[in-house]
Amino acid sequence: MLGWGDIMNPLELLVAGLAGCVTGFIASIPVGPINVTILNEGALRGFRWALLIGAGAVTMEVVYCGLAFAGFSTLFESNAVRLAMEFVSFLLMLFLGLRYTFATTMPATTPSVSEIEHRLHPHTAFMTGFVRVLGNPAVLVFWITISATLISHEWMDDNWLSKTVCALGAGVGGFGWFAFFSFLVSRKHGKLSSKSLLRMSQASGVCLFVAALFLAAKLARQLASAR
Repeated sequence: MLGWGDIMNPLELLVAGLAGCVTGFIASIPVGPINVTILNEGALRGFRWALLIGAGAVTMEVVYCGLAFAGFSTLFESNAVRLAMEFVSFLLMLFLGLRYTFATTMPATTPSVSEIEHRLHPHTAFMTGFVRVLGNPAVLVFWITISATLISHEWMDDNWLSKTVCALGAGVGGFGWFAFFSFLVSRKHGKLSSKSLLRMSQASGVCLFVAALFLAAKLARQLASAR
């Protein structure tokens, strides 16, 4: 396995960075506490406040992403484990795709987020975004399965340099979405409705559903070739 001092193909690093960026962007679109907070706060306090909420959220998401990526040093040496993780990734993508495609409500918070906010009392925009992701352990589970998907499809190598580039790419992608959404909310001055956000979430759900179909097709080919 490569370490920090090993030389990697720049193209492989570019692929890892782009994979992280695309994943981070799409993963940030669905309806959730952060987007609802930006929708509400951005209309009242403007672009800068909304952007700082997004920056806090992305910072904690990159931490979760790094923790998820760190757990896969030797896991994929077993082909059986690799196939099992690909199957889990497919199930997660399918579940999220269907969930967001057919979503009809916009959750402003969750019980775990409310609990940690009650304990930490965030007073700044940055900490509001940071704490709202910190209180959502599902983000860590999501990035664990994404790590399995990226490594098994060789979009990210199982070494620290590739993982770091991919995690930073995820941060760039996520921040890109929140910056765009914050700008959109601030320019609309409260005219952007919750239904508009819900439609954006449904569009991202369709993308995740298509990704699930792609994973299913690849997994089926692998199982067929293994016989």
